[in-house]
Amino acid sequence: MKSYQEVYKILASETDYVSGEKIGDLLNLSRTSIWKAIQRLQQEGLEIDSIKNRGYKLLQGDLILPQEIDANSPISVQFKPITKSTQSDAKEAMEVGAKGDTLYLSTSQTMGHGRFQRPYYSPEQGGIYMSLHIKPNLPYDALPAYTLLTAGAIYKAIKNLCLIDVDIKWVNDIYLHQKKIAGILTEAITSVETGLVTDVIIGVGINFSISDFPKELINKAGSLFTPPAPITRNELIAEIWKCFYETEADELLYLYKKRSIVLGKEVSFVQEHQTFTGKACDISDKGQLQVQLSDGNIIWLNSGEISLTKW
Repeated sequence: MKSYQEVYKILASETDYVSGEKIGDLLNLSRTSIWKAIQRLQQEGLEIDSIKNRGYKLLQGDLILPQEIDANSPISVQFKPITKSTQSDAKEAMEVGAKGDTLYLSTSQTMGHGRFQRPYYSPEQGGIYMSLHIKPNLPYDALPAYTLLTAGAIYKAIKNLCLIDVDIKWVNDIYLHQKKIAGILTEAITSVETGLVTDVIIGVGINFSISDFPKELINKAGSLFTPPAPITRNELIAEIWKCFYETEADELLYLYKKRSIVLGKEVSFVQEHQTFTGKACDISDKGQLQVQLSDGNIIWLNSGEISLTKW
């Protein structure tokens, strides 16, 4: 672990000011090395106060520590501070034979995107951007509903750590106070030879502790926390994937339906350039949404977008 990461861990574990002398004694570092570490942490976006004769205090912000996530979750972690997108990182690794159960993680994306290739707002500070590569080797019809399971795991992890109830909008969005705080993008790769789905990449973007959004997103996007956050991104990331791997699928699907903001509501959607409205009645274990149309007919939506008539 690098010096600035070690200094961060000490500051994060203290609630009061820590003297440079104490940090130096604990880490066997010179005052100059400590000062450089503090500078690096500030460059990473952490807010650190310093008072003469008292030392340093972490006011807000955290540092991604991939080795901690790796140690506290059932996955391997590959980390880039800045990347084009974690989905691209996962695909590139997959193409050269990387093993599954690997998380590709970053604190900033330059070309992050969601469904339909829409740009995904990925600021340099306060977000979580990650893509999990798994190798199911299953027929398409036998695949679990990975998007739903991931959403259920996100809900459970946040509830476990913070006692906060977030909401889920079919099919892949997490909401808090009627604003989107997270999105999920699941992509599958099928073998032409065997017909099996060999690889799945589950991309997750979370607005963890972001205070400023572009003008066009202010009324749509929210953040899990307003800085300072009561937990670290490391804790939440590890907990999400622990919940994903260690919770029974039935429980995660139950949580997904329990926190759904569309079930029982009137929704609208577009098919073949025509707008339909109806009541969202159920969500299947495969992720399909059952809608009873205004004419009484019942249909199942496999994908696409819906709009809520009322929250």
